[in-house]
Amino acid sequence: MKEEIINHLNDPKALEKLYRTNKVQFKREFSSAYPGLRGNTLADFWNERLNYEADEINWGTSKELVLLIIASLLAGVIAKLPHIFTISEDFFYPRNIGFVIFPILSVYFAWKNKLSIGKIVFIAGISLAGLIFINSLPDVKHSDTLVLSCIHLVLLLWSVLGFAFVGGPENNEPKRLGFLKYNGDLVVMTALILIAGAIMSAITVGLFSLIGFHIEQFYFKNVAIFGLAAAPVVGTYLTQTNPQLVGKVSPVIAKLFSPLVLVMLVIYLIAMAYSAKNPYNDREFLMIFNALLIGVMAIIFFSVAETARAAKSNIQLWILFLLSVVTIVVNGIALSAILFRISEWGFTPNRTAILGSNVLILINLVLVTMRIFRVVSKKAEITAVGNVIAFYLPIYFIWTIIVTFIFPLIFWFK
Repeated sequence: MKEEIINHLNDPKALEKLYRTNKVQFKREFSSAYPGLRGNTLADFWNERLNYEADEINWGTSKELVLLIIASLLAGVIAKLPHIFTISEDFFYPRNIGFVIFPILSVYFAWKNKLSIGKIVFIAGISLAGLIFINSLPDVKHSDTLVLSCIHLVLLLWSVLGFAFVGGPENNEPKRLGFLKYNGDLVVMTALILIAGAIMSAITVGLFSLIGFHIEQFYFKNVAIFGLAAAPVVGTYLTQTNPQLVGKVSPVIAKLFSPLVLVMLVIYLIAMAYSAKNPYNDREFLMIFNALLIGVMAIIFFSVAETARAAKSNIQLWILFLLSVVTIVVNGIALSAILFRISEWGFTPNRTAILGSNVLILINLVLVTMRIFRVVSKKAEITAVGNVIAFYLPIYFIWTIIVTFIFPLIFWFK
């Protein structure tokens, strides 16, 4: 879209048409192109227009609101399926929790981006294949393979959502970074919605209890479950129609948590050296250690996505560089621990999955760290860091397919 904006810079009607086609994407692409267009009368006008922050919240058109209500109700109905059809919750939710939200959001972005029939078929095909496959697996108790398949299916559906958000498999770095930013904004918005919903639920249950009606069980089984399912849908709608709602909150969170996480990691590694626990002889500690690694990596990627679209700060870039270096150390410890456990006790589904994930993460972190170093050395622009993150995202998509569909065939249900 950036090239279309530049090409139609002297055609107000064409720019307006592009804007109305996808307002969020237009604003993102225009903002990245504007520094080179500054001084052009029409470009300056659009910059003022796009950066004007209205006091009112934009609720969209009546058609969009109707679709929002239908999507929210559909998410609630999917979440209620075990109660509607008397399906075992222990069977349904671990396998199908991702289908409560991600397919609905994928449909929303496919509609917003006006995807071609071929791309829609691809999205539907992957989602349907996952749905059939995961529910066809035997109901085996205490199966690591089944747990891994269920977890990675959620990540696979998240990747499909990214495909719908970006608009296809094309290597479009700004859109892929935009998807990471959307996830950060969605987490913030959904958290606010859930906090407000929890307060309202407590007040509602409390008021009814005062007059002798104990509605706790009914409320949480029939009302709260709809609210939980609808929260990400409503959060997505609000972030897409009102980017300014959390547009200033997310960068603050990124800048605030990056140095805090860096300090925490350094202190943690020092404390671990003096602790009796380590990932080499403690399986549970290794699992938590890897969860910590994934969380820190997510913070790095989200911070890079925010830094790439804002004015770059040398201090922030150095913090990201140091955080990336420390995270590589953490990854190295985790990787050596899993290799030690494999050499001692052989391959298992969990060890193989963690080994593959750690190798992929390590390669990604090294590439990102090298790019950040070039940026702080004034040898590259911050966009180079974003580009390497965006380029690497499809590799995680391929890995989720392998673990979800291939691991159950290789390891069966160990």
